[in-house]
Amino acid sequence: MIVLVVLSNISLRANANTNANANAIGTGGVALFIFGDSTVDPGNNNYIDTIPENQANYKPYAQNGFFQQPTGRFSDGRVFVDFIADYAKLPLIPPFLQPSAKEYAHGVNFASGGAGILPETNQGLAIDLKTQLKQFTEVEKSIREKLGDAGAKDVLSEAVYFISIGSNDYMGGYLGNPKMQQLHQPEEYIGMVIGNLTTALQELYMKGGRKFGVLSLGPLGCLPALRAVNPGANEGGCFEEASGLALAHNNALKSVLAGLQLALQGFKYSNSNLYNWLDDRMKNPSLYGFKEGVNACCGSGPYGGVFTCGGTKKLKDYDLCENANEHVWWDSFHPTDKLHEQMAMAIWNGPPILVTPFNLQHFFITGASSTIADTVDDPQRNQIF
Repeated sequence: MIVLVVLSNISLRANANTNANANAIGTGGVALFIFGDSTVDPGNNNYIDTIPENQANYKPYAQNGFFQQPTGRFSDGRVFVDFIADYAKLPLIPPFLQPSAKEYAHGVNFASGGAGILPETNQGLAIDLKTQLKQFTEVEKSIREKLGDAGAKDVLSEAVYFISIGSNDYMGGYLGNPKMQQLHQPEEYIGMVIGNLTTALQELYMKGGRKFGVLSLGPLGCLPALRAVNPGANEGGCFEEASGLALAHNNALKSVLAGLQLALQGFKYSNSNLYNWLDDRMKNPSLYGFKEGVNACCGSGPYGGVFTCGGTKKLKDYDLCENANEHVWWDSFHPTDKLHEQMAMAIWNGPPILVTPFNLQHFFITGASSTIADTVDDPQRNQIF
C-alpha cells in the first residue's frame, strides 16, 4: 500500500514563446505527478476494460459525502494524495485518462487499481508502472510544446513525483501465482521488483525529475483479505509470509534510494516507511481515534476479508458498518478516508523515524510562502504521530 509533492514560490520564467496556455502550467504551485496502484488511483480504471475487483466507481465507495458520487477511489472518501494536494494548496490531481484532464496545470495522476511494478502483475487488467511512464511521456511532450525546452526544464525539475505501488506484485503477482513462485525464489523476485522500480526512478530523472516521494509497503499480511486466507486467521494472526516480503522490499528500497541520491546529481527523495505506524494503529486503534483496527467496514467473511464490497463481484452479499470513521480498514484491502488523512499528515510532516531523509513539508517550504506551513500548524493533526 504503498507520493511525492513539491511546491515553491518560484515563478515560471516566461520567454518570448510563452503563451496563455503555457502560463497555466505551474500556476498555484509546482506540479504533482502521481504513479501507483489502488492506494492512489483517483479513477483511471473507470476508463479501461477491467474486472470489478479493480474498480471502485460504485456505491458504497465515496459514501462519506466528500464527493457527490463514487469517483473510482478505493475509499469511503478520499485517498492520501488528495489530502497532500490540499496541504500544498493544489486542487485535486485528476486522473490522466479523464477526458478533461489535458492541461496538466497542477500535475496529473497515472495510478491504476491493481497495477504492479512488474508488467506481468494483473497483466491486461490494470495500467502497470511502465505504461504509466509512457503516459507521462505524453504529458512531458505536451509541456515541452507549450513552454519550450527551457520552460519545461523548470517545470519538470521543480515538480514532485510520487510513487505508491508494489503490494500487488507480492500479493497476487507472487503469493497468488504458484508458477512465479516456482520460477523465482523470494529474494530473486524482490530483486526483479526493486530493479524495475529503480529503472522507473532513473527514467523520470532523465526526463528532468529531481524530487521524488515513495511510499514503502505496509504489513501486507495484516490486511483483512490476507488475514482471511491465513491458516491462523481464527487467532487473528497476520499472513507472515506476505508481511515478510513487504519488509524485505522496504529494506531493498531504502538502499536503492540512498544509492540513487549519491549517484544522480540533484536527486532528492522522501521515503515514507509507515510499516510500524500502520501496525500500531491496527493493534491500538483507540489511541488514534478508531474503535476497530482489524475488521473491514465493508466486505464479508472473516475480518470482512472477502472482497465483496459493493456487490459487483461474483459474491454479491456484503456487510457495511454503520460508521466507517471508527475503522482503520474500509474494505478488504484499503483503508478509510480517516486513516488516509492520518497517513497524509505522517507523510507531510512526520518525524525522521517515519519519513526520511526529508518529509514532504520540507520540500514544500523550501522557497515557499509561510501560508503552506499554516496548513498543517494544527495541534490536533500533529498529535497522530
